[in-house]
Amino acid sequence: MTSESKIQQYSLVQILLIWAAAAVPMGLLGWIVAPALASDPAKAGFERLAVLTVGLIWQFVMALYLIYQENGDIRWSTLKAKLWLVAPRSPKTGKVSKRLWWWIIPLLLITALYEMELGGYVSRFWTSLFPFLAEPPGWALGSFLETPEGRSQTLGAWGVLGLFALSAIFNTFLGEELLFRGLLLPRMNKVFGKWDWIANGILFGLYHLHQPWGMLSLGGLLFFAFPTKRFRSSWFGIIAHSGQSIFFLFLILGLVLGLV
Repeated sequence: MTSESKIQQYSLVQILLIWAAAAVPMGLLGWIVAPALASDPAKAGFERLAVLTVGLIWQFVMALYLIYQENGDIRWSTLKAKLWLVAPRSPKTGKVSKRLWWWIIPLLLITALYEMELGGYVSRFWTSLFPFLAEPPGWALGSFLETPEGRSQTLGAWGVLGLFALSAIFNTFLGEELLFRGLLLPRMNKVFGKWDWIANGILFGLYHLHQPWGMLSLGGLLFFAFPTKRFRSSWFGIIAHSGQSIFFLFLILGLVLGLV
């Protein structure tokens, strides 16, 4: 018996409704709420980070609610089993194997290589096809931090570091990954069969209404969805997704301390 057969399967309508419940609020928060709250709508760096964190927390709450509706409780034992927060299983035998954790190392290296060398090319190709989806100048937090204004606002601002840490936790673990890889992926098999991980990666890309310049990113497909499905463990997507957050966490720490 496969792990998918032990988990309630969603219909296509249910999958799309959950996708919309995650994507639409993030789009509204990113494009409407953040600029409205920012003193300079063209540079809504920290305000944008704060309101998008609210959207990520909503995804966490939604995942817990859906698990409760499905199983009647949200005990840790239930969450582990139903969100694939478990040790990896062999794709051939289906048995748990501690040796499979070693795959995390090449996964992290390949993910980092993609982000540093190829991600930019993919994003530029995407926005060359659809110029209206390009990132507005100074819009994203990373772009804002590269400006003298952004660096000056970060110096000594421990609250900014705390905000980013909170956002990172819900982005790469409790929010996006828990919802897309933990909740949705194991429940998409009935609709998409062996291609469920591809459908999951595509939905994850399209979910980024709040930053459409990154919709074509292959990270969610190749480095988050595929290893999660292959080893039946959400930890692979969570760890791979968290690499970038850890990098930015140390970068912002350096800015706060005035070392960068």
